[in-house]
Amino acid sequence: MSNVILIGMPGAGKSTVGVVLAKRLGYRFLDSDLVIQEKCGKLLYQLIEERGEAGFLMLENEINRDIWGERMVIATGGSAVYGKEAMDHFREIGRIVYLRLPYEELKERLGDLHERGVVLREGSTLKDLYEERIVLYEKYADLRVDCGGRDIRSIVEEIAGYL
Repeated sequence: MSNVILIGMPGAGKSTVGVVLAKRLGYRFLDSDLVIQEKCGKLLYQLIEERGEAGFLMLENEINRDIWGERMVIATGGSAVYGKEAMDHFREIGRIVYLRLPYEELKERLGDLHERGVVLREGSTLKDLYEERIVLYEKYADLRVDCGGRDIRSIVEEIAGYL
């Protein structure tokens, strides 16, 4: 288990924490959303528009389950937890860390959900999505880190201490 996989809502800080954590541990950093965009040659929101929610989630699951490497910090997209195969794979190759953020703080951090490439079903609110995903994040997490009102350094040190 030489990898660290970060999960959590969009805006929770997975990429930011991931870069700093990778430097702290001497690991490589990988953003799975960027891998998806690179492999497909399109931005996330374009893929969601083109394939629909279900099609995008299937694509995300396939690409995530094929990520391999050692000594990596992997920041996943917020919807990665919908892919059972990918999450089972991540469990095999590393420790899964859930970056928890209170809903109100998350709401403040997020801008345009469409531009961020957030998978949001028609008629659903951000609160609906938050409550739906929390169950999955909790299910897959080896470690839960409360990030509300904390600086990056203290979050990174908590994760590094756990490892």
